Amino acid sequence: MKKSLSRRQFLQRSALATAGSLFIPRFLKALTRPEATTPGDRKLIVVQLGGGNDGLNAIVPYGDDAYYQSRPRIGIPTSKVLKINDYLGFHPALAPLREMYDDGELALVNGVGYPDPNRSHFRSMDIWQTGSGSREYLETGWLGRYLDLSPATRESGISALEISQQLSLAMKGEHARGLAVSDPKRFYRTTASPRFKRIEQAGVHDHDHAQASYLYQTLATGIASAEEIHAQTESVTPGNEYAGNRLGRQLRTVGQMIRSGLETQVYYVATSGFDTHVNQINAHQRLLEQVAGSLAAFRKEMKKEGQWNNVLVMVFSEFGRRVAENASAGTDHGTAGNVYLLGGNLLQPGLYNSIPSLTDLDQGDLKYSVDFRRIYGEVLERWLGSSSKQVLNQSFDPLGIL
Repeated sequence: MKKSLSRRQFLQRSALATAGSLFIPRFLKALTRPEATTPGDRKLIVVQLGGGNDGLNAIVPYGDDAYYQSRPRIGIPTSKVLKINDYLGFHPALAPLREMYDDGELALVNGVGYPDPNRSHFRSMDIWQTGSGSREYLETGWLGRYLDLSPATRESGISALEISQQLSLAMKGEHARGLAVSDPKRFYRTTASPRFKRIEQAGVHDHDHAQASYLYQTLATGIASAEEIHAQTESVTPGNEYAGNRLGRQLRTVGQMIRSGLETQVYYVATSGFDTHVNQINAHQRLLEQVAGSLAAFRKEMKKEGQWNNVLVMVFSEFGRRVAENASAGTDHGTAGNVYLLGGNLLQPGLYNSIPSLTDLDQGDLKYSVDFRRIYGEVLERWLGSSSKQVLNQSFDPLGIL
C-alpha cells in the first residue's frame, strides 16, 4: 500500500502552475500525447555526467531551511532559483531545461540511487552501467544485454554507438556490443587504410585459434560499420547550433547521425568534471550551462528535423553529493541524485517526486527513494520494447513516465 502524503509532501509534488501532469488521469493525458511511434523508430540517447553531479544544487530545495543551514557558502540564493513550486527549483544555469519542463518535454526524478550505496566513482559507475545490485559484479552492461536479446541489433554493427574513443561497460553484452566512434570521418579513414585491409584479408582464412578468429571478426565488423556510417553521414552537414564543449560536440555528432537516417537505436555520450570537492560554485555553474546548452541545441535540431517525438534522452550521474558543504567550499561524494528524461513523447512529464529529507540522512547523505533500475526497466519496456526482467534479472515497478 502507498503511504499517504502529508500536506507538505503534496505541495512539494503538485504545486506547479505550468505542468500539473501527474494529476491528469492517464487516459486523458494519452489523448494529448504526440502520435505514438514504434520501438523500431525510437532513439535512446544516454548522457553520462561523470564525477557525481551535485543534485541539490541542480534541483534546489530552496524551500527547506536545512538546505541553507547545510550550505551557507554554496547554497543557491532563493532569488536566483527558477522555481518549480514552493519547495523546489532549477539552478539558474539550467534555464533551457526549465523551458523543456514547462513545455511538457522533461520528466524530473529526484532521489535516484540504489540499496547499500557505494561512494567510489569507479564502483558506483560500474553499478549504474551494468544495472547490478551493489554487491553484484557483472561483466556485461545493461544496454549490451539489451543488444543480446534482439536479433536485429546483433546482426548490425551500428545498432548502438558510443561517441567516444573507448566503449563503456554499459554497451558490452555477452554476444553483442556497441561500437565506439568519436569522429565518423576519422574512423572511416583509419579503417580504410591499406594496413587494415591487409589484416582483414588475412583473417578471411579459417583460424584454429578462437581468440584470433574473434579479433578478425571484430575487425571485419568495424570496417563494415565504418563504411556504412560514412556512406550515410557523408552528405549530411553537422548542426551549427552547438557550443564547442565536449558534450556539445558529441550531441552534434549524434544529431548528424540521426538526420542521416542511420538505423542506430541507442547512442551513448559522456562528459566529466562533476567531482566538485573544491570551490564548487563557479565550476558547477559552468558545467550545468554546458549540459543545458548542449541538450537545448540537440532538442532544437531534432524538432527542426521532425525527430523530437522519436527521441528519448536520459541524463544520469553515478551519485549525488553530500548534503553539507565541506571546508573547501565544495561537496564530497554522496548517494542519491537526479535523473532527467527528455523528449517530445513523454506520457507523464513534470516533477515525479521531491528531494528526499535533508535531515533524515544516511551517514550525512540523502536516502534514495527511487531505484535507478526502475528507470532502466521503464526505458527497456516502454521505449525500446524489450524485456526488462531478462535484461535486469528481476522486475521493477514502472514509474509511469513513458
